[in-house]
Amino acid sequence: MESSVRVLSTLALAGAVRALAEKFELKSCARINADFAPTVRVLERLKEGETADVLILTDEGLAGLIAVGRVVAESRVDLARSWVGLAVKAGAPHPDISTEAGLRSALLSARSVAYSRLGASGIFFAQLIAKMGIEKEINARATISPMGFTAERIVAGEADVAIQQLSELKQVKGIEVVGPLPHHLQTPAVFSAGRTTGSKQAAAADQLLKFLASPAATPALIESGLERPA
Repeated sequence: MESSVRVLSTLALAGAVRALAEKFELKSCARINADFAPTVRVLERLKEGETADVLILTDEGLAGLIAVGRVVAESRVDLARSWVGLAVKAGAPHPDISTEAGLRSALLSARSVAYSRLGASGIFFAQLIAKMGIEKEINARATISPMGFTAERIVAGEADVAIQQLSELKQVKGIEVVGPLPHHLQTPAVFSAGRTTGSKQAAAADQLLKFLASPAATPALIESGLERPA
């Protein structure tokens, strides 16, 4: 009988997990049943009683669950890292965001900037614009999404630019990724995975973790906008 591995994952890995699902299922005869949300929301759902076999979260989020015994420490694997980037509508001019001054100009000239309230990228961006001294100007006309893909706000005509992890921006059609925000302004987010202590599919879960960490999964991770951890 085919087993099913329940996966709760951060949005940043959505593209890669979807792209790799069929390959894993053919290899293992186990089906992936995945759901995606910001790490903060995944942690809330776990507190509300939701269960899973494999969790893919920010490095900090997974470490917290290991500390309280919800995830098997030995099962932990660091899968990918991602930079926060900026996107515009397909066909729109690409602003120069290679410098802090260029980024500042691009943000201030936008009719509205879309970013997330719960995602790691949104939390980072809120802190960044505060450090840059443009928090009031940006937030006065920002489009802040509770969760989900911020670039959808560009497609809907609600914003000129969107800020999110590069791998999340690339999930939305009708937009173009300009590139990452200047690297010296950010630290890449690291995403890790592990098996829950309550998993009823431990063997299949461990097989999935091994597959996601293997060289066979690397091309899909890169194609989705992620990098392997340094």
